[in-house]
Amino acid sequence: MAGIAVVTGAAGGIGYHTALGLARRGTGVLIASRDRHRGEAAAERIRSEAAGHSPETAWWELDLGDLASVRRFSERFHDAYDGLDLLINNAGVMALPRSVTADGFERQLGVNHLGHFALTGLLLPALLATEGSRVVTVTSGLHRRGRIALDDLMSERRYGKFRAYCQSKLANVLFALELGRRTPLTSVLAHPGVAHTDLARTGNRFRSLLIAAARVGAQSAEDGALPLVHAAIATDVRGGELYGPDGPGERRGKPARLEVAAQGLDEETARRLWTISEELTGVRYGTFVQH
Repeated sequence: MAGIAVVTGAAGGIGYHTALGLARRGTGVLIASRDRHRGEAAAERIRSEAAGHSPETAWWELDLGDLASVRRFSERFHDAYDGLDLLINNAGVMALPRSVTADGFERQLGVNHLGHFALTGLLLPALLATEGSRVVTVTSGLHRRGRIALDDLMSERRYGKFRAYCQSKLANVLFALELGRRTPLTSVLAHPGVAHTDLARTGNRFRSLLIAAARVGAQSAEDGALPLVHAAIATDVRGGELYGPDGPGERRGKPARLEVAAQGLDEETARRLWTISEELTGVRYGTFVQH
């Protein structure tokens, strides 16, 4: 495989191993993340480990919790490239005490969903200009516990760390499937199962519980990346599909096609969330939508 891929949150963990897997298959990779030191170190490791395979690996600054940063990233991309082969919407936060992004969004929804919604919309011209382009949005098996609170989307009246996380992961599913309905892009979902990553360290009071849970039957971050790489490059993948581990509870195992929860197939909720997301981010897809 060749071309160029943007992988969000690829400075470490599952995102890093996804970027490495793509680079080893000949794809140029842009590591899109906040921290320069970690991002540039990750790019250097990938250049070393994928030497002779990837034509390009670089770190570019991207803060999904700041729409101004998302816009700067997309402007830089369009200045440098005419097309985009792969967008991997991977970055995320989990089980945080309630806080807000630079734009005033509840952080888990703002980073996990709205930041990626805006990024995908702003990169859409490059994706549409590239034959066979694909968008992989990373969700979680916990999307099955999610509910979209359209009357309290930012959890201002009622906040639970775990509830907000599950809502954001369901939002990822609704977004990815609606993207496939509204555009000609191949929009695919993936989830890594339970893997040893830095994500479980972001929950403060939940920290010990999450780390303990992650250590029971968890797989490595490298194995957790396999469903993402499969969703990104496998020739038998079709838009609207979800890929994750095939083991018990979808915690670990080989990449396999899985079923999306019923609430993820709710087209009316997806349309309403899409409209709200456009209003909140100011990123409107209408100019490019083919449906």
